[in-house]
Amino acid sequence: MTTHPTPTWPDEFADRYRAAGHWRGETFGSMLRDRAEAHPDRTAVVDPAGGHRWSYGELDARADRLAAGLRSRGIAKGDRVVVQLPNIAEFFEVVFALFRIGALPVFALPAHRETEIRYFCEFTEAAAYVIAGEHGGHDYRTLAATVRADVPTLRHVFVAGPDAGAFEALSDVAAEHPALTEPDDGPEPGDLAFLQLSGGSTGVPKLIPRTHDDYLYSLRGSNEICAVDEDSVYLCVLPAAHNFPLSSPGTLGALYAGARVVMCPQPSPDVAFPLIEREGVTLTGLVPPLALVWTEAAAAGTPYDLDSLDILLVGGAKFSEQAARRVRPALGCALQQVFGMAEGLVNYTRLDDPEETIVTTQGRPISPDDEIRVVDDADEDVPDGEPGHLLTRGPYTIRGYWNAPEHNRRAFTEDGFYRTGDIVRRTETGHLVVEGRAKDQINRGGEKIAAEEVENHLLAHPAVHDANVVGEPDPYLGERTCAYVILRSGAEQPRPVAIKRFVRDRGLAAYKVPDRVEFVTEFPQTGVGKISKKDLRATARTDGDPARA
Repeated sequence: MTTHPTPTWPDEFADRYRAAGHWRGETFGSMLRDRAEAHPDRTAVVDPAGGHRWSYGELDARADRLAAGLRSRGIAKGDRVVVQLPNIAEFFEVVFALFRIGALPVFALPAHRETEIRYFCEFTEAAAYVIAGEHGGHDYRTLAATVRADVPTLRHVFVAGPDAGAFEALSDVAAEHPALTEPDDGPEPGDLAFLQLSGGSTGVPKLIPRTHDDYLYSLRGSNEICAVDEDSVYLCVLPAAHNFPLSSPGTLGALYAGARVVMCPQPSPDVAFPLIEREGVTLTGLVPPLALVWTEAAAAGTPYDLDSLDILLVGGAKFSEQAARRVRPALGCALQQVFGMAEGLVNYTRLDDPEETIVTTQGRPISPDDEIRVVDDADEDVPDGEPGHLLTRGPYTIRGYWNAPEHNRRAFTEDGFYRTGDIVRRTETGHLVVEGRAKDQINRGGEKIAAEEVENHLLAHPAVHDANVVGEPDPYLGERTCAYVILRSGAEQPRPVAIKRFVRDRGLAAYKVPDRVEFVTEFPQTGVGKISKKDLRATARTDGDPARA
């Protein structure tokens, strides 16, 4: 693969952000070392499922030992390592070890399967892949064996857990007596720290390059807005590698503050509520569907004491006003709405905002240097209060995707503004109200689904002539997926469940499998003969019936 330089901030912007104190010359490795030296015995990570309760000193030492072990196996600065771990303490041991080396974690989600993992490994030319042996009824070792056979650069598979099978156990990698100093060729603050996954509106996800400097600034800014300090306790409910629970303010924000992180193995109230009581959790982040489940469970009555919970952050998808109004009465805590993207920009409602602002907007940017434009189709700015396309640039918003020069020309303006694909309105106070997506992307309960990727799998079915996937409104998920399928001439119509099974068996993540399949004889067209997804979405709104799926 021919690599391309990662677009970065022009010198004039970098100088401005350093002068403003946004970029302070820190790295993740040095941050953890500083916290461990300041308060080595304070609890950093609690993992109820694994029985772990690690102090800052212990997490720092574990990262050192694992970093030394990884280096001895040839993992070096700049190497890409796909990390696919559930909500377990080892997630932090692994990522901080990689941060210390200067190797780049590529954050995959537990729900990803063969299609996605093979792509991540091939596209990044990954040197290693880190998994849990088995989780949620899925054996990741089988997946790893298949992918390693297909990807020649993948030299190592490391397994967190007691049964590594044919691979190397993570516990056996750690060196017994590592040097406690940073490697001479370790990362600089402006270097890439990791690669995240974009939601993507076409095909497979793009990779988002985040630097130590820019991401640490977003953590610090989030902590200030959400009042996170060393006495805070953050419950990680969503998958740990998601940008939202990682940084808004998330687990890394909590560790930056010297606070405690509690890993929640399941998001249900039956699992989370006892942890809130036992650990004195003060804040957590949920996507709207989970927030609805929690508020309903709390309102119905719970035997667990939730009084420690001060803040519930809700993001990942738009939270309806009606649902937002239920949070404080049901859970007894403040609500903060979060609207952001792994590419950078994050908006929060503030704790001192009026209640009406909190329940009717998705917040305003972290930074005074977050530049926001709301424009029409011709890139002309529209007045406050009118909907338009959201463009942004700033000290923690990327200037380009990793190794994607052609896509970057479409996704960024010539002067460096990122085209988010969101349609928003800006209020007089600078708060944003999300109206929808301009890109052909479906937001299913906070999980972003590229329609084209699912369509490509549908088209592989021998009976399918053409397919279009659109989102349709859903009171629980916000949106769900509907696949409209035209069959080949003479083909026998399969049952919708068979189409779903076919897509799932091709290795697609479960949340991308269409919720509903409808067979049609033609697609609506625009005046110039293009397929009108707008009309398909309108059809989905009127004929959607889960019983027909």
